[in-house]
Amino acid sequence: MKNILFPTDFSDNAFNALLTAIKLQKGLPCNFTIIHVYTPDKLNIASLQGEKRTGLIFNALYKDAVSRLEKTLKTLEDVTNFSKHSFSINAISGDLASVINELVTKKDLDFIVMGTKGATGAKQIFLGSNTVRVLKKIRNCPILAIPSTYNFQSLKRIVFPTEYAHYFSKNQLSTLIKLAEAWSSELLVLHVAQEFKLTEKQNMNKNLLQERISYLKNSFHNIDIHSTVTEAITAFAKKQSADMICLIHYNHTFMEKLTQEPVVTKVGFTTDIPLLVLPV
Repeated sequence: MKNILFPTDFSDNAFNALLTAIKLQKGLPCNFTIIHVYTPDKLNIASLQGEKRTGLIFNALYKDAVSRLEKTLKTLEDVTNFSKHSFSINAISGDLASVINELVTKKDLDFIVMGTKGATGAKQIFLGSNTVRVLKKIRNCPILAIPSTYNFQSLKRIVFPTEYAHYFSKNQLSTLIKLAEAWSSELLVLHVAQEFKLTEKQNMNKNLLQERISYLKNSFHNIDIHSTVTEAITAFAKKQSADMICLIHYNHTFMEKLTQEPVVTKVGFTTDIPLLVLPV
């Protein structure tokens, strides 16, 4: 049974992401743990005198969170009907990224699902800062980031950008491959670069990747960088009518060094389809 963590802030955006995650796992045995992580306002805490008053604030926040989590469960029961899925709720005090990091091993998580609001304006003002922090801090569990406007229908095509610079282990690709198997998806392997002549190491990694996904429907593509890696990936995904983008979260990747852009977080806030981020 898959163990999936879903942090919520009780927004419509979060609920849409939860519904998408449930639909993605239709027919598969899954346990969804829905959490709300709360932190009292620092000004309120600073103005309190005594442990008793501080305790009252935390207790009130906990009760409110549990009440809203129970309402979320009730709403889920009204709009979903997947008998193989089970749900549990938990309200936890602390820092969101730190709480999630602890739960990854405690709950033996298969992946984490979060909603994103995307970026707005010419200067790309990032919204959904919690998702950014989680993407940066959690490096040992797959994360699925789902845009607020996304209306899930199917998972026909998944874009998988790579530079073939790293070895592809079986465990590393397992989440992606299992999703593709479940939905009979096509994997569109995308090489975004300024130079497509591969080194011996890159050729070995590409051949290994072809072997790993040989039993899935797949195709390989090359795209020149005309502006940024992020724009190249998202434009390709849109042109191909892709339903998801999958990236591996390498530290200081060649793409980031080449373009000086944090590809994972930028794609997460410019794409209008889900982004699956795999750990190394």
